Amino acid sequence: MEVTAEFLRLFLRGLYFISPLLLILLLIIVLIGQIVGRHEAWSKFDAFYWSFITAITVGYGDFHPRKRLSKGLAILTALVGIIFTGIVVAVALHAAQTSFRKYI
Repeated sequence: MEVTAEFLRLFLRGLYFISPLLLILLLIIVLIGQIVGRHEAWSKFDAFYWSFITAITVGYGDFHPRKRLSKGLAILTALVGIIFTGIVVAVALHAAQTSFRKYI
């Protein structure tokens, strides 16, 4: 239980520390999604939904860009999403390593 509590404390502290960077990346994802949505004539919510599904590289396929510019922006959205995910995983890994070293 102590390891879990320490992990959560370190993980949340790490997320807090890098929150400006994460917020900028999220803003980029949302803005690109809205640009693609406007270009593809999607609703604002559908564009928001598409941007996050693309950013986390799930890509259900219910919405997909048909125009060349939108496809290029989809690639950019996926790359930014991979960076975002990588940063969160790195923070989690650091928190796990630090908490295990302390108690094991």
